[in-house]
Amino acid sequence: QVELVESGGGLVQPGGSLRLSCAASGITLNDYTIAWFRQAPGREREKISCIDRTDGSLYYADSVKGRFAISRDNARNTMYLQMNSLTPDDTAVYYCAADAVYLYTDYKPCRLLTVDYWGQGTEVTVSS
Repeated sequence: QVELVESGGGLVQPGGSLRLSCAASGITLNDYTIAWFRQAPGREREKISCIDRTDGSLYYADSVKGRFAISRDNARNTMYLQMNSLTPDDTAVYYCAADAVYLYTDYKPCRLLTVDYWGQGTEVTVSS
């Protein structure tokens, strides 16, 4: 069966850093578009970063651009989200995601209209 197991969340002070991990089994992440989402209390789920399967195109939401970095370790079949310069606005449950790519005429990298697999979520709290 397919599993995406997240780890690395926790409590961090403003200005600090945190690295989230998402270890996959049952699929090979290199064969999928991979992404990170987050959902803060009282807010809608937000797509914050993505590596597209087709050409490696990167996506970062404006809210995290320049502070967060998505990466993948193919040998470990694990994806990561490095988070720097954290602020209280980054407090949320973070979810990793993987989506198989089926090209179509109007395909756009990292649009992620659907997601095949989700991680269980890991909580990040940025507070003094």
